[in-house]
Amino acid sequence: MIQDLIYKLAQSHSLSLEEYERLITERSEESAGLLRRLAVQERVRIYGYDVYIRGLIEISNICKNDCYYCGIRRSNTHCERYRLNPEQIISCTDEGYNLGFRTFVLQGGEDSYFTDEILCGLISRIKHNHSDCAITLSLGERSRTSYERLKQSGADRYLLRHETADKTHYSQLHPSSMSFENRINCLQTLRELHYQVGAGFMVGSPFQTNKTLAEDLKFIETFKPEMCGIGPFIPHKDTPFRDYKPGTLELTCYLLSIIRLIHPAVLLPATTALGTIDPLGREKGILSGANVVMPNLSPVDVRKKYELYDNKICTGEESAQCKSCLESRMNAIGYKIAVTKGDIIINESK
Repeated sequence: MIQDLIYKLAQSHSLSLEEYERLITERSEESAGLLRRLAVQERVRIYGYDVYIRGLIEISNICKNDCYYCGIRRSNTHCERYRLNPEQIISCTDEGYNLGFRTFVLQGGEDSYFTDEILCGLISRIKHNHSDCAITLSLGERSRTSYERLKQSGADRYLLRHETADKTHYSQLHPSSMSFENRINCLQTLRELHYQVGAGFMVGSPFQTNKTLAEDLKFIETFKPEMCGIGPFIPHKDTPFRDYKPGTLELTCYLLSIIRLIHPAVLLPATTALGTIDPLGREKGILSGANVVMPNLSPVDVRKKYELYDNKICTGEESAQCKSCLESRMNAIGYKIAVTKGDIIINESK
C-alpha cells in the first residue's frame, strides 16, 4: 500500500530507491493529499506558519555554459545580454533592505567578469551596509579557492542545483564540457567550507524517468542540503529542448511534500517557475510543504532578459517592490511573511 510507504517515510525520513520510485509511479489524488497533510504538519512543527522571503537579484545573464535547457545558454544568439555593475547591485540591496528583506540572493550565469576580487569586494560592502543580512550566492561551478574566498568575505549560503543525481541523465542535459562529477564535487566542497548549501532539480526535464527522480530523492536524503530548489521544467524557444513538454504543477507539489518528509527542516522554496505555470502555483507550493519565496529585486528593465525559460513572470506581484501583495496572498492561505534571515532550524526534534 502506498499509504504504508508514506507513513514509513514520515516516521523514518528514508525509503529505498525502489520505494521512492513506487511512491512516484503509483501516486494518486489520495496519496498526494496524505503527503500534503503530513508535509504541512512537519513544516508547521518546525517553522510554524512563517514564509521566509529572499530578495533575488539577477546580476548577469551572460554565461559560458551551453546547457541544453537554459534560455541564457552561450549559443542563444537571440538573448539580449546584460550585466549589473557593483553599484547597481548595491543599490538593489539597499532598496531591498528598506523594503524589509534580510536575505539577498545574487544569481547569475557563469560570467567571467565576476572574478573573486569583484565578488569579494561586493559581498564585503553588502555586509558592511547591512550586517544583519544573509548573502546567498547562485553563480555556478567555481574552484575550491574561489568558494573559500567568497565565504571568507561574508557569503553565508550557496545555491547550486545538482539538476539530476543520475550521471547518464546529466549528460543528456549538458554538453560534454560539463561533468556530473564536477557538479557533485562542487556541492561537497561547499559543504566542507561550511556554507549553508542548496541543491535541487527540475521536475519533468527531458529524458527524466521515475527512476531518475527516485535517485534525486535519495540524493536529497543522503546529502541533506540546507535548501532544496525544485521547479517544473519549462522549455525555452531558443534551446534544443524547445519542443519538449513542460513539467507539471501536480508532480512538482507531490515531490515538494516528499522532500519535506525526507528532510523536515529543509528550506524549501515555492519557485517562480511554479508561479509561471499556474497563477496560484506558489500558494500551492506553500500548501504542499514549501516555506520560502524569492521575490525579484533586480532592476525592472532587466527582469525579462533573465529568461531561463519561456513566459517567466517578471512584473507585478512576484516583484519585491510588491511585498504587500505577496503578504496578502500568503495571508489568504493562512501564512505570514517572516522578516528575518530565515536560517535552517537544525536542532528540531519530534
